[in-house]
Formats: sequence, C-alpha cells, structure tokens
Amino acid sequence: MRLGALEAGGTKMVCAVGDETGKIYEQISIPTETPEITVPKLIDYFKKAEVDALGIGCFGPIDPDKSSKTYGYITSTPKLAWADYNIVGAFEKALGVPVGFDTDVNGSVLGEVTFGQAKGKKCVIYVTIGTGVGVGVFIEGKLLHGMLHPEAGHVHIQKREDDAYEGKCPYHKTCLEGLAAGPAVEARWGQKAVELNDRKEVWDLEAYYIAQALSGYILTLSPEMIILGGGIMHQEQLFPLIRNYVKEMLNGYIKTDEIENIDSYIVPASLHDDQGIMGCLELGRRALKEK
Repeated sequence: MRLGALEAGGTKMVCAVGDETGKIYEQISIPTETPEITVPKLIDYFKKAEVDALGIGCFGPIDPDKSSKTYGYITSTPKLAWADYNIVGAFEKALGVPVGFDTDVNGSVLGEVTFGQAKGKKCVIYVTIGTGVGVGVFIEGKLLHGMLHPEAGHVHIQKREDDAYEGKCPYHKTCLEGLAAGPAVEARWGQKAVELNDRKEVWDLEAYYIAQALSGYILTLSPEMIILGGGIMHQEQLFPLIRNYVKEMLNGYIKTDEIENIDSYIVPASLHDDQGIMGCLELGRRALKEK
C-alpha cells in the first residue's frame, strides 16, 4: 500500500509518501502561497509518487462533515486566499484516488494513537502550541468533530493578576491562543520565545495559562493522555510547571492513576515531529479502506 500524506500548514505544506505501518519513504516541504500557485506543485508531487490514497491534515477551520455541501473545504480561514477552497475536491479530481481529510491537530492525535505512545488508549488529546493553538481529540476510537471540529485553543482563560497584557486573539483577546501562543509571548515580553529561555517568569506564566486549559479539558473529556506539541513546547522546562499547576487547579478532585502519575500523563509528542504526517498516512489508509 503506497500512501500519500499532506500536512497542510499556513506557512508550509509538508508532503510525504509512506505506507500503512507509518514508515515514511520520502518527505518534502513546499511553501504555502495561494492555491493557484501551491496546489499544482502538490498535485505534481503526488502524481509522480503514484499513491493509492492521500490523507490531508489541514489548517482550518475546515468542513469535515461528509454529508455537508462544503465537505472537504477550507472555510472561514484568516488566510483569505484559501477561504472557501475545495482542497479535497482538487486532489480527488487530479489524482483519482480516495482522499482522507481532517484538521492538522486531529491528524497529529491520530498519528500518536496509531503509531505512537497513545496506542491502545480510548481518549487522547493532542494540543499544539505555536503560532496558534489547536486541539485534536480522539475519543472512543474516532476523531471528534461534532458540529464542526474542536476549536479548544480558543477556550476563555482567566488572566493572572500580574499579567497586564491585553491578549493577542482578534476574536477573543484572552483565550488560550490570545494569551499563550507564540505571537502573544513575543508581544507581551518584546522578544521571540526562543530568545526567552532563561526568563523563569515567562514560562511560569505560560504554564499557568496552559494548565488552566488542560484542567478544563480533563474535567470535560476525561482523557487518558494529554500530548503537548508545537514550537512553544520545545521549551521543555514547561512540562513540570504545567503538571504542577494542573494538580493544583484540580485540587484533589480527580483521583486516578493518570493524575497520580502525571509525568506520564501530560507528555511531549513521541514521533520526532512526524506525528502529523504519520496521522495523514492513517487518514489515507482509512479512506482507501472505506472505498
């Protein structure tokens, strides 16, 4: 089985060819420009690769509802050139193979539960914290969609008293993304996150906000594992701070082995930053199986 994988991001499109075991044979990156410029390059790559199916994990919002008239579309994205673009239709027409489709973060959680550390678990959350914040949810063997798909990076957060920053999100100001994503860190402190490694106060505040969101996810969805990825989470000093704040915020209300062993409950990604691409391989495999 020869599977194509496309991790469609706002700045780059990561393309790969692999198989149903998660093995990646080759991988390239193409800059994200307009659909008219970018998509023909992607189609040309996958045509030459002669794939049996393609899985796409895409920036959003998207429409993943197969009963919808706009299934397979990128919808109300702030990347205006891609708004209302039928990305699934473009690849189905050009390649003539089944196309699996979901959000980029759902692709990442699918990679972890299929090939990574979350294999065998029934409910897992993957949170990516970088330029934005996205949350993918795998629950009872399926990726969670609902009326659209989770947008849990925009849950509202209570600001800490010592934080005077107004928030970066143009929609909500002080949601998780507005307070904790990379652009918010840079705007608050006047430097990029990678330049703030040794500033303990930066990461204590960051951990406080992330832990607020995670506590809400724990109480709402009761995940068996929470995986944190994205550029911000390369600051490894965040993990013990987040775990401590989560335990403090839950305040003994949730008593499970997972919370008791929180170091193996709130964890970094396990697949060397390939969890998204590997999840896309699985989306492609599932699309081929459905056909």
